[in-house]
Amino acid sequence: MLKSALAFLILAAFALMAPAHAQLTDAQKMERNKKNVVEFYNAVLNEKNYDKAATYVGATYIQHNPVGADGLDGIKGFINFLRDKFPNNKSEIKRVFAEGNYVIVHVHAVREPGQRGNAIFDLFRLDDNGKVLEHWDAVQPIPDPANALNKNGMF
Repeated sequence: MLKSALAFLILAAFALMAPAHAQLTDAQKMERNKKNVVEFYNAVLNEKNYDKAATYVGATYIQHNPVGADGLDGIKGFINFLRDKFPNNKSEIKRVFAEGNYVIVHVHAVREPGQRGNAIFDLFRLDDNGKVLEHWDAVQPIPDPANALNKNGMF
């Protein structure tokens, strides 16, 4: 009887301790989310690696860019588009911001070497496990600096 009670107490102690180790703080979740989005982004845009990208996607993938399809098929289609039309596409993440389950990346994307490219803000929503569920973006072509009304640059 004493051994059973002792075993029960030990198991109960481990059960109480487990959630403390399993749960991440909000700051840890945001850092994990930023890391996952950066890795997802690079897998899609720079590596054009569907299998790697798919590991960062949650149960659903909702696309808000009107020229992109929802789901993993939409991601695969976009990667195939880049491979076919813009194999030299490179996207450099300049900044990453996180708030709760949302991550924003500020990006300089160049589809062909020698072009000025685009300044992009991508917004991602992630699930509680750090998987990408949803995407929005805003894209702005980078103008000729000679035509800019200021010298601040896009980044």
